[in-house]
Amino acid sequence: MIVNQAIAIVIGYLLGSIPTAYLVTRLVKGKDIRQLGGGNVGGLNVLREVGRCPALAVGIVDIGKGAAAVAIAYWLLGVPQLFVLLAGLAAVIGHNWMVWLKFSGGKGMGATMGALAVILPVYGYWQGIAIFLGVVLIPFIITRNVALSMGTGLLFLPLITWLGTKSGTATIMSIILGLVIAIKFFPTARAAWAKAEAKGDFIFERGWRHKT
Repeated sequence: MIVNQAIAIVIGYLLGSIPTAYLVTRLVKGKDIRQLGGGNVGGLNVLREVGRCPALAVGIVDIGKGAAAVAIAYWLLGVPQLFVLLAGLAAVIGHNWMVWLKFSGGKGMGATMGALAVILPVYGYWQGIAIFLGVVLIPFIITRNVALSMGTGLLFLPLITWLGTKSGTATIMSIILGLVIAIKFFPTARAAWAKAEAKGDFIFERGWRHKT
């Protein structure tokens, strides 16, 4: 059992570390995505610097990485709930600090969505993913700022988790998840705030356009 628990975490990290944005950008443009736009190894940077179809491919695979990490831990390895959650967290960490790219990476939003899309339903709280998506969608409709919208969703995720599961472990893990992603977002947010001509640009899409 202990071996399966360790395997679940390692697989989660390695799946998360698959550098989808880097590979797709190399294939389509022959360039290093880390040298384009804000340097983020993720779907948003690919969307702005490479194109919609490549970005869609990146988004699907990145979501799949988080979903696969949880699915393997839950169904294939049969590990306890804590290690299913840790496998999902490991996928996000792997995406943010990819071993194949000298620990550079993205910001974990795709992997997070994939992990949540499996974790919440398998533990009987399918409404949680709908609520989370609703919390993300409302600020996105207003601001068109994907990063800010996801940040809002992650801010409310511990509350959503607690209300639906009453699980202290799951709630703590959701807090840790938010902190892991915040570590990657903070430098970008600080730079965008400093350079925004008007502070409204920081909230709306214009302020993050070349930074996310």
